[in-house]
Amino acid sequence: MASTIRLELVTPERLLLSEDVDEVVAPGYEGEFGALPEHTQFLTILNIGVLRYRKGSETRRIALGGGFAEVTPERVVVMAETAERAEEIDLERARRAKERAEAALKELSLDDESYRKAHAALQRAMVRMAAGE
Repeated sequence: MASTIRLELVTPERLLLSEDVDEVVAPGYEGEFGALPEHTQFLTILNIGVLRYRKGSETRRIALGGGFAEVTPERVVVMAETAERAEEIDLERARRAKERAEAALKELSLDDESYRKAHAALQRAMVRMAAGE
């Protein structure tokens, strides 16, 4: 039995990560899921959220902007719309984006298209803050 699982994370711009890890926890469509070596194969949609992976005693975080994941017994392949490692996130910029989105939401009605955009911006900012802290 394998002791690690390969995690590969790609965005339209780059290959962000390709390494052997002990565990992956990702924001699936119906909630978080975890993948360990020898996991049952499946394909899922990913929500905006924080992907966590563990290598030894260290846990690392990546802010995801949604996408897809393919899990096999040997690897997890994440195809993300956007992805940022925790150490790449500018927390002050994320806080300002959160404040702007919250202010916009107060001014808009639920049926306004701009409301959905502001809500999505708020989600992204909150995920970036959660991953970066």
